[in-house]
Amino acid sequence: MNIDRFKHEHVDILESIATLRRLTQAGVVGNAVQIAKSVVAMSSLIKLHLAVEDRVLYPALQHGPDAALARMGQRFQQEMGAIASAYMAFARRWNTPEAVRGDEAGFKADANAVLRQVYERMQRENRDFYPRIEEMDAVAMP
Repeated sequence: MNIDRFKHEHVDILESIATLRRLTQAGVVGNAVQIAKSVVAMSSLIKLHLAVEDRVLYPALQHGPDAALARMGQRFQQEMGAIASAYMAFARRWNTPEAVRGDEAGFKADANAVLRQVYERMQRENRDFYPRIEEMDAVAMP
């Protein structure tokens, strides 16, 4: 299974998180428009990534030859539910410049907590999950 698309999407999402961090450090109120736009854009990336994982990646692993990897995929999918819910609530809360400007401290606290969860999850996938998928493919090739 070629997971290059998933890995590329991780890079895009991590870049979006870095952009939000830079904008926040440069000043939440002064960058509220760009912050809100970045939240909306990142939400599109994350929604697409999760949808493709749910429709393609996880089902392929469930029907694949490696039962341990199928169980790992199931765990990762279940764990993602809470993280995705937290992110979507974050995105709904901070998708307008007015909301961002109106509660700078709240935005910073929420961004730190939620984006850290997303970041750490993607790092786990990059470190623990995706290499196992690629390893399975390498073993399956003649």
